[in-house]
Amino acid sequence: MTSDRLPNRWGIALAAVCMQICLGAVYGWSVFKKPLMGTEHWAETAVQLNFTLAIFFLGVGTIIGGLWQDKVGPRKVAATAGVIYGIGYMLSGFAAGHHSLDILYIAYGVLTGIGMGMGYICPVATLVKWFPDMRGLMTGVAVCGYGFGAAVMSPFAAWEIIKYGVPTTFWTLGIVYLIVVVAAAQFYANPPQGWRPAGWEPRTAVAKAASPYDFTVTEALGTWQFYLLFALLFLNVSAGIMIISQASPMAQEMVGMTVLKAAGMVGLISLCNGLGRVFWAWVSDHLGRARVYFLLFLIQVLIFFMLPRIHDWTLFSLAFALIGLCYGGGFGTMPSFTADFFGAKAMGGIYGIILLAWGLAAIPSPIMIAHIHQDLGKYGPAINVITIVMLVSLILPLIARRPTRGPNVLHAGVESRAH
Repeated sequence: MTSDRLPNRWGIALAAVCMQICLGAVYGWSVFKKPLMGTEHWAETAVQLNFTLAIFFLGVGTIIGGLWQDKVGPRKVAATAGVIYGIGYMLSGFAAGHHSLDILYIAYGVLTGIGMGMGYICPVATLVKWFPDMRGLMTGVAVCGYGFGAAVMSPFAAWEIIKYGVPTTFWTLGIVYLIVVVAAAQFYANPPQGWRPAGWEPRTAVAKAASPYDFTVTEALGTWQFYLLFALLFLNVSAGIMIISQASPMAQEMVGMTVLKAAGMVGLISLCNGLGRVFWAWVSDHLGRARVYFLLFLIQVLIFFMLPRIHDWTLFSLAFALIGLCYGGGFGTMPSFTADFFGAKAMGGIYGIILLAWGLAAIPSPIMIAHIHQDLGKYGPAINVITIVMLVSLILPLIARRPTRGPNVLHAGVESRAH
């Protein structure tokens, strides 16, 4: 395939951002929460379970989509994801209109979650292959849209809920998301095997440190480094999502913010979540992936240590902004971290399984902080727990080393040098 017949890689990147904005709408679930509780008289925990299910099944979807796109390419998988995701929202409208919480769990929690996960992995795995010259930055760009999703969707959804109600809003979003995601998927394609930008050679220390071997999924699972990356993502998500799950009530209780100002904390974290994905991914191209994760953990140790002692709302807002930046930074850096360790060829399957850490991390820390606050009437003890966890976790980035051994690695190395 000659270079003039290749798709424009920047067009693929733009399509990736548009698609991820649609998929990232899950972080705006709180917009639906109170209206559903008010009209349906469902308990808060029952309604919130939809968000937990969606994040968990996102992890399932990334595995399905990642393994499948390694076999058939990203276009078909991303288009299928758009159909499932859109139908999930439309069925959520049906569930809300027919007052069925069980159907809502299946529609939003299961279908939307799986579609979201299948779609999320495709642009990430694709851009890793198209941008070896700026792997960190462009994978950060690929997922930044996801971080901005709630900020883009929430105002429109809130307006439509007030004007037309929850069921109609679900239907509208479902139709729009289906069309946009399926359209964006048509831009996706993998480059030819071994493709590089014209004249580019790995010259930076970070680029030179990347693995010359393309591990299979099975080979990657046979290394301890795979589980190290899984743990790094799990810990970073656990820390951030604990705060995200309680952002508004924490702001009201700990520094006396009004309901309106506290609601702004959700938007602030969403904005910084998106910015952090690009910023830290770009930094990782220069400092290295492991060093960035060390900084992310260190910053959070300091912030979580100070958070219960902050009584000024400006400093509190700054702390939340830094937590959002670190939360997004973990997602922005991990795709290039994975590709550096295991190669880009089977990126979909390998990173898809690593993203299961995201779904699993959405369960323990939000439950922990909710229970501790319910029992003790304050957030400080839960924050102290996560401070200690992140402090101990600082050792993990320090021991990160690219895998050099594994099944068939030597054979793969001979082939790589031969080419």
